[in-house]
Amino acid sequence: MLPFFIKLFTNAKPPPDDAELVRLYKETGDLEHLGELFQRHSKLVYLVCQKYLQDPEESKDATMQLFEHVSKALLLHEVSNFKSWLHVTTRNFCLMQLRANKHKGTVPLSDNAPPLMETAEPLHPTDAEEFEQIEQALHAALKELPPQQRECVELFYLQQKSYKEISSLTGCDLNKVKSYIQNGKRNLKIIMEKNHAAR
Repeated sequence: MLPFFIKLFTNAKPPPDDAELVRLYKETGDLEHLGELFQRHSKLVYLVCQKYLQDPEESKDATMQLFEHVSKALLLHEVSNFKSWLHVTTRNFCLMQLRANKHKGTVPLSDNAPPLMETAEPLHPTDAEEFEQIEQALHAALKELPPQQRECVELFYLQQKSYKEISSLTGCDLNKVKSYIQNGKRNLKIIMEKNHAAR
């Protein structure tokens, strides 16, 4: 009974919602926030994997791989509805797996999920081919960033280094590192949108 009364009479804050966890993860790069977020929807991820891959073990492996994949992809997109975005991302990931393995058989393309593109996400992938194109566009855009911005962005987003680690690796002070990452992320988005519009 005691834990119940402690909870009842303490001003315990409710757990952060998806949008808040997304914001915290994007600001800090702390995988703990992403872990909590991913855990909430891990069942959804597994069920989508199972639907497309049609193998329990492959689906478990894909679910684990998706955590690492999402840790990078989430930082590169403005996500207004994490659950819907995760559904699309999982589906795309499975389609890419099927293509890579030259899986034979039909892939179900219809489901009973709610509309996933109700809010336009910039450069949001809708199929495996487009996803690959965006991956290529990202690497091309990174090359257009100023060297210090590119280095800090790659260390923070792709290698999951902390501000302190990046400062140590680059010799820049923390404020410079934060500035390079913030400006690099903004410039990266501008470059990708410009290149996308030019196609």
